[in-house]
Amino acid sequence: MQVTETLSDGLKRGFTVTVPATEIESKRTARLKEVGQSMKLPGFRPGKVPMSILQQRFGESVQGEVLEQVVSDATRTLLDERGLRPAMQPKVDLVSGSEPGSKEDLKFTVEFEVLPEITIPDLSDLSLVRLKSEVNAETVDKALTEIASRQREFEKVEEDRPAANGDVAVVDFVGKIDGTAFEGGSADDVSVELGGAGFIPGFAEQIEGMKVGDEKVITVTFPADYGAEHLAGKEASFDIKLKELRRPVEAKIDDELAKKLGFDGLEQVRELISKQVGQEYEQLSRLRLKRELLDKLAEKTDFEAPPGMVDAEFTQIWNRIEEDRKAGRLDEEDKDKDEDTLRADYRKIAERRVKLGLLLAEIGRVNNITVTQEEIVHAVRAEAARYPGQEQAVFEYFSKNPQAVDGLRGPIFENKVIDYIVELAKVEDKEVTPEELAEMPEADV
Repeated sequence: MQVTETLSDGLKRGFTVTVPATEIESKRTARLKEVGQSMKLPGFRPGKVPMSILQQRFGESVQGEVLEQVVSDATRTLLDERGLRPAMQPKVDLVSGSEPGSKEDLKFTVEFEVLPEITIPDLSDLSLVRLKSEVNAETVDKALTEIASRQREFEKVEEDRPAANGDVAVVDFVGKIDGTAFEGGSADDVSVELGGAGFIPGFAEQIEGMKVGDEKVITVTFPADYGAEHLAGKEASFDIKLKELRRPVEAKIDDELAKKLGFDGLEQVRELISKQVGQEYEQLSRLRLKRELLDKLAEKTDFEAPPGMVDAEFTQIWNRIEEDRKAGRLDEEDKDKDEDTLRADYRKIAERRVKLGLLLAEIGRVNNITVTQEEIVHAVRAEAARYPGQEQAVFEYFSKNPQAVDGLRGPIFENKVIDYIVELAKVEDKEVTPEELAEMPEADV
């Protein structure tokens, strides 16, 4: 084949590739013969179907198959011979010689961005601080209190008194919009915890002060991001009838509570809580360490990020921002920014992510860090465990979708590279309070 370079601008590369028509014809004929070997046609013995008939029936599809293979092979050869590593899938355009039976040489253009030259910094020169926190008795006691609160029972309030915060009100209600009852807005014998979560904001609060037997009309506004789109953001009235009041009976924190939860005793529950909280602290500690590590690496990324990769990353980020904006979920610091400012800010984030991703990938490549099949299997099993009763469907999904498996491989690879860097870096452990640890920001990438 003949290769002519047509573009060399920064990371952008372009080539025109010419493959002789005789080579295309040879491959096309060979492929048609392969098809003919397995073709069964009345009046012809296997492998004896005339080429003219094969051409008539399969010429177009075989031509497409051959061209795809030739272009793929030629592009791969071009990259290998010139030592080029494309940042993304090359863009290929056919120029001439692609029509079935054409006597012209096949000519196509290929354009792509190459990966930049990446110099790996001295990882042993990095200084990091790993924040750590011990699980104390106060934290375990607080968790036990919350567990006991969820296990508490309620008894009927016999005295004649108003409903108060902490009570459970048993009510009938009919919801209306513009005076007309709406679907799903009516129910009987519903338990509403006053001061609790789960109902429309302002619903439970307006039941406080009512007595058993009282009827009242309350008005609330559904949140803008309410699950039912036909109700989101709308004002509604509810006809309420209070039928019964119940008050909580606090559960004692003792061995009986532990047994109710399926444990042998309270000490076993305390040990489990301590272990779970300790794991949460370790995850927070790792996130903070990762953030600090990435911040320091970002300062050392002095190479150009491939524009195409930045564009793709920015598009993903911006789609999420658009969804959050429509749902009213934008971060407080972003709410007052105009679109141009937001785009500029998040494009910087996209560029940072691309650069750090390329640097981590290069560190992994140079140091032969890979993801094993065993690690992939473990990740798939962990993902399946998140969907009890649907494990087999999850396994089948990953077996049929290599791209989904790549989605699991990426984070595993990144974590292994992070671990490798941390092993080389100078790491100082620092004890902090659980509150200080919880305030730490999560990693940006």
